[in-house]
Amino acid sequence: MNIKIFCDIAELKTIKKFNKKKIVKGFTTNPSLMRLAGAKDYKSYSKKILKICKNKPVSLEVFADEYSQMMDQAININNWGKNVYVKIPVINSKGQFMGRLIKELNSKNIKLNITAVYTAKQTEKILKNLNKKTKVIISIFAGRASDAGKDPVPEFKKSIKISKKFKNVQILWASVREPYNYIQAKQLGCHIITVPPKIIEKIESFGKTFDSLTKDTVKAFLADSRKSNFKISS
Repeated sequence: MNIKIFCDIAELKTIKKFNKKKIVKGFTTNPSLMRLAGAKDYKSYSKKILKICKNKPVSLEVFADEYSQMMDQAININNWGKNVYVKIPVINSKGQFMGRLIKELNSKNIKLNITAVYTAKQTEKILKNLNKKTKVIISIFAGRASDAGKDPVPEFKKSIKISKKFKNVQILWASVREPYNYIQAKQLGCHIITVPPKIIEKIESFGKTFDSLTKDTVKAFLADSRKSNFKISS
């Protein structure tokens, strides 16, 4: 199965660079990435991103925490471009499931990216609030789960299995930690993986043999020892 690579970034220069790459099929952002990129005005900055990315999907996230404000922001963000996916967290900061919001936005034919998902149980709850027509991405946070000592793979397997009846739903491997996650996500049958720019560049250079990797590693150690002028006196 083919898996699409989305670039996880909000910095404008990087988006311009990676938008030209055929390997990159879309972009994901979040409030943290926006802040890191120096965004001051969320709307105007988002529109700068959309001006660069006119033909690829772009996920832009709400940042309110209450239902009514999240609804207003979602409708607003959706109107910024036809290629926009509105990112909605599966719960708010109080732990309340956003099922009602997801259902209402989905029924309005607004494309959604449900984010901060960790379990197949959460996926199941999301699916119960979806129609089978409007496009939805479910972003499961593999890396952050692994950071906490949890194995995300079983959750992906279950989520992919239970979502198969929904042709409009795509499962996304989020919070990538290393290039090999791309291989894992592909083998599992994920539809999308969202990847930081530096890791995309490493994925592009896949194909080295173990022998060449060994040789490159030894050469690097040797070069650094010579640069440091290391010596062991007898």
